[in-house]
Amino acid sequence: MRFFIADDDRAIRSILGQIIEDEDLGEVVDEADDGIGLEAHSLNLKKVDILLIDLLMPARDGIQTIRHIHPEFKGKVIMISQVEAKEMMAEAYELGIEYYIHKPVNRIEIVSVIRKVMERIKLEKSIYDIQASLRHVLPLEPVISHEIGTGLKRRTMKEAGEFLLSELGIVGESGSKDLLEILIYLHETQTANSHEVNFLPLKQLFIKTAERKLGRGAADVEVMREVKAAEQRIRRAIHHSLNHFASLGLTDFSNPKFEHYASKFFDFTDVSQRMKEMQKTSSSAGSTGRVNTKKFVQIFYFEAKQLFEGMS
Repeated sequence: MRFFIADDDRAIRSILGQIIEDEDLGEVVDEADDGIGLEAHSLNLKKVDILLIDLLMPARDGIQTIRHIHPEFKGKVIMISQVEAKEMMAEAYELGIEYYIHKPVNRIEIVSVIRKVMERIKLEKSIYDIQASLRHVLPLEPVISHEIGTGLKRRTMKEAGEFLLSELGIVGESGSKDLLEILIYLHETQTANSHEVNFLPLKQLFIKTAERKLGRGAADVEVMREVKAAEQRIRRAIHHSLNHFASLGLTDFSNPKFEHYASKFFDFTDVSQRMKEMQKTSSSAGSTGRVNTKKFVQIFYFEAKQLFEGMS
């Protein structure tokens, strides 16, 4: 990945550059001590993937700069600032930034956020490549064999699921793999049954995906052990997603992702309660509240299906 750092504090630029180098995240192609010289075309020419930008800079601040380069700049933006005013943070998110990191910078948080943005870039590129391939192939080959067609759809459905996991803030969680396995199983079952959706009881769904994962020769005790482990991984991932949206809601209640996904995947009372907990503790540590795993899995399937059909 290629980075550009804009911050009027030389020490901060040095720290960020060192973190990127030490963690092998990519290369810093250039830096600036103000936003006044930043232009979308020059950033695009330098093939900047991620712009790390400070909010408060002397001549042109971060928000003014983002407004100036938007929407021509093709990369992602991470804003870093000491300011915690919700109005300014909300405006930054409305302009399309990916994350808002508070100073003083924390190495673990910086690395975590950058890796999440990198993962999102890779997923978006993968989806774009698949769309381009399909547009190229389908007009030339209108008749596609069942095996090839199935392979393309399975891959596209998986990519749709991965993109959705990124939107839900859980692409890196261990339970995300289990959710993808369930998604593919449901999609294949639906395709085999003339597109009729028939949701098994959640326990049976876990058993079916565990059997597929372990193979036909797996003993019942092994299957049940995997079922229990998968249930725990998915619950942890769902709690992580709940924390993600509660944090977004606290920052900006009108955030598009918060408005679109939070009420679909969670009960409003659960999101509201988690937001109150975060306000009291100033921590994003997981809550011990209950989550509706069945609802989450079903909505995950239907949302991924919509994405998949939009890419077909």
